[in-house]
Amino acid sequence: MRRRWTIGTLLLGLAVAALAVFNLFIAPGGTPPIGVQGTTTSAPAARPTSAPAAAPPSSAGKVTGVPSVSGLSTIRESQLPAEGRRTLTLIRQGGPYPYPRDGVTFGNFERILPRKAGGYYKEYTVPTPGESDRGARRIVAGQAGDKYYTADHYVSFKFIAEGK
Repeated sequence: MRRRWTIGTLLLGLAVAALAVFNLFIAPGGTPPIGVQGTTTSAPAARPTSAPAAAPPSSAGKVTGVPSVSGLSTIRESQLPAEGRRTLTLIRQGGPYPYPRDGVTFGNFERILPRKAGGYYKEYTVPTPGESDRGARRIVAGQAGDKYYTADHYVSFKFIAEGK
Protein backbone atom coordinates (compact mmCIF):
# COMPACT_ATOMS: atom_id res chain seq x y z
CA MET A 1 0.00 0.00 0.00
CA ARG A 2 1.41 3.35 -0.97
CA ARG A 3 1.36 6.22 1.54
CA ARG A 4 -0.23 9.47 0.38
CA TRP A 5 1.46 12.69 1.44
CA THR A 6 -1.04 15.40 2.25
CA ILE A 7 -0.41 19.09 2.56
CA GLY A 8 -0.96 18.76 6.31
CA THR A 9 1.73 16.09 6.59
CA LEU A 10 4.19 18.18 4.58
CA LEU A 11 3.47 21.30 6.66
CA LEU A 12 3.96 19.34 9.85
CA GLY A 13 7.31 18.08 8.59
CA LEU A 14 8.39 21.62 7.69
CA ALA A 15 7.32 22.90 11.11
CA VAL A 16 9.36 20.20 12.87
CA ALA A 17 12.40 21.00 10.71
CA ALA A 18 12.03 24.75 11.38
CA LEU A 19 11.79 24.13 15.12
CA ALA A 20 14.93 22.00 15.02
CA VAL A 21 16.83 24.73 13.18
CA PHE A 22 15.56 27.36 15.65
CA ASN A 23 16.63 25.30 18.66
CA LEU A 24 20.02 24.55 17.15
CA PHE A 25 20.97 28.02 15.90
CA ILE A 26 18.77 30.68 17.44
CA ALA A 27 17.30 29.55 20.77
CA PRO A 28 18.76 31.02 23.98
CA GLY A 29 22.10 29.46 24.75
CA GLY A 30 22.61 28.41 21.15
CA THR A 31 25.41 30.09 19.29
CA PRO A 32 24.70 30.67 15.63
CA PRO A 33 27.44 29.95 13.15
CA ILE A 34 29.42 32.94 11.95
CA GLY A 35 27.47 34.96 9.43
CA VAL A 36 24.02 33.55 10.33
CA GLN A 37 22.90 36.42 12.56
CA GLY A 38 22.64 39.81 10.85
CA THR A 39 25.71 40.70 8.84
CA THR A 40 28.32 39.40 11.25
CA THR A 41 31.32 38.02 9.41
CA SER A 42 33.65 37.45 12.32
CA ALA A 43 33.27 35.93 15.76
CA PRO A 44 31.87 38.36 18.36
CA ALA A 45 34.13 39.58 21.14
CA ALA A 46 33.80 37.81 24.46
CA ARG A 47 31.64 39.60 26.99
CA PRO A 48 31.38 39.12 30.75
CA THR A 49 28.60 36.69 31.61
CA SER A 50 28.18 37.21 35.34
CA ALA A 51 25.25 39.35 36.40
CA PRO A 52 26.19 42.62 38.10
CA ALA A 53 25.19 43.10 41.69
CA ALA A 54 22.34 45.54 42.16
CA ALA A 55 23.20 48.88 43.71
CA PRO A 56 21.74 49.61 47.16
CA PRO A 57 18.61 51.77 47.29
CA SER A 58 19.49 55.41 46.79
CA SER A 59 18.12 58.72 47.90
CA ALA A 60 17.52 61.74 45.70
CA GLY A 61 20.59 62.99 43.87
CA LYS A 62 22.53 59.74 44.11
CA VAL A 63 23.31 57.36 41.28
CA THR A 64 20.91 54.43 40.94
CA GLY A 65 20.95 51.35 38.75
CA VAL A 66 23.84 48.97 38.32
CA PRO A 67 27.43 49.40 37.17
CA SER A 68 28.23 48.62 33.55
CA VAL A 69 29.96 45.33 32.87
CA SER A 70 29.13 45.40 29.17
CA GLY A 71 32.18 47.20 27.84
CA LEU A 72 29.84 49.50 25.91
CA SER A 73 30.05 53.27 26.03
CA THR A 74 27.84 54.95 28.62
CA ILE A 75 25.09 57.53 28.33
CA ARG A 76 23.93 59.39 31.39
CA GLU A 77 20.22 59.27 32.13
CA SER A 78 20.17 63.08 31.88
CA GLN A 79 21.58 62.82 28.32
CA LEU A 80 18.70 60.66 27.10
CA PRO A 81 16.00 62.36 25.06
CA ALA A 82 12.99 63.44 27.16
CA GLU A 83 11.01 60.50 25.76
CA GLY A 84 13.75 58.13 26.94
CA ARG A 85 13.63 59.54 30.46
CA ARG A 86 9.84 59.08 30.48
CA THR A 87 10.25 55.48 29.29
CA LEU A 88 12.75 54.83 32.12
CA THR A 89 10.19 56.17 34.60
CA LEU A 90 7.55 53.80 33.20
CA ILE A 91 9.97 50.86 33.46
CA ARG A 92 10.69 51.70 37.11
CA GLN A 93 6.94 51.95 37.81
CA GLY A 94 6.17 48.72 35.98
CA GLY A 95 3.96 50.47 33.39
CA PRO A 96 1.44 51.05 32.04
CA TYR A 97 3.19 51.11 28.69
CA PRO A 98 1.86 52.93 25.61
CA TYR A 99 2.79 50.22 23.09
CA PRO A 100 1.61 46.59 23.10
CA ARG A 101 5.16 45.35 22.33
CA ASP A 102 6.66 47.11 25.36
CA GLY A 103 7.97 44.56 27.85
CA VAL A 104 8.40 41.73 25.35
CA THR A 105 11.54 39.61 25.42
CA PHE A 106 14.50 41.03 23.53
CA GLY A 107 16.43 38.17 21.92
CA ASN A 108 19.84 39.90 21.68
CA PHE A 109 20.34 38.24 18.28
CA GLU A 110 22.81 40.98 17.37
CA ARG A 111 25.00 39.79 20.28
CA ILE A 112 25.98 43.36 21.17
CA LEU A 113 24.69 43.19 24.75
CA PRO A 114 26.27 40.76 27.23
CA ARG A 115 25.09 37.21 26.56
CA LYS A 116 22.50 36.06 29.04
CA ALA A 117 19.92 33.29 29.27
CA GLY A 118 16.79 33.62 27.15
CA GLY A 119 14.21 35.96 28.62
CA TYR A 120 16.81 38.03 30.51
CA TYR A 121 16.24 41.19 28.44
CA LYS A 122 12.97 43.07 27.82
CA GLU A 123 12.57 45.89 25.31
CA TYR A 124 10.64 49.16 25.60
CA THR A 125 9.80 51.80 23.02
CA VAL A 126 11.24 55.30 23.26
CA PRO A 127 8.80 57.30 21.10
CA THR A 128 10.28 59.36 18.31
CA PRO A 129 8.52 62.68 17.63
CA GLY A 130 7.24 62.87 14.07
CA GLU A 131 7.25 59.08 13.53
CA SER A 132 3.96 57.42 12.67
CA ASP A 133 5.13 54.08 14.12
CA ARG A 134 7.29 53.07 17.09
CA GLY A 135 10.42 54.49 15.50
CA ALA A 136 13.93 53.11 16.02
CA ARG A 137 14.64 54.11 19.61
CA ARG A 138 14.44 51.53 22.41
CA ILE A 139 15.52 50.87 25.97
CA VAL A 140 16.47 47.27 26.70
CA ALA A 141 16.36 46.30 30.37
CA GLY A 142 18.05 43.29 31.97
CA GLN A 143 16.69 41.38 34.96
CA ALA A 144 19.59 42.59 37.15
CA GLY A 145 18.66 46.23 36.52
CA ASP A 146 21.11 46.91 33.70
CA LYS A 147 19.59 49.13 31.00
CA TYR A 148 20.76 50.02 27.50
CA TYR A 149 19.68 52.65 24.97
CA THR A 150 19.64 52.28 21.21
CA ALA A 151 18.71 55.13 18.88
CA ASP A 152 19.22 53.05 15.73
CA HIS A 153 17.07 49.94 16.25
CA TYR A 154 19.71 47.62 17.76
CA VAL A 155 22.63 48.57 15.49
CA SER A 156 24.41 50.08 18.51
CA PHE A 157 23.79 50.34 22.25
CA LYS A 158 24.93 52.51 25.15
CA PHE A 159 24.78 51.52 28.80
CA ILE A 160 22.47 53.88 30.73
CA ALA A 161 24.04 55.35 33.87
CA GLU A 162 20.88 55.94 35.87
CA GLY A 163 20.59 58.83 38.28
CA LYS A 164 23.26 60.87 36.50
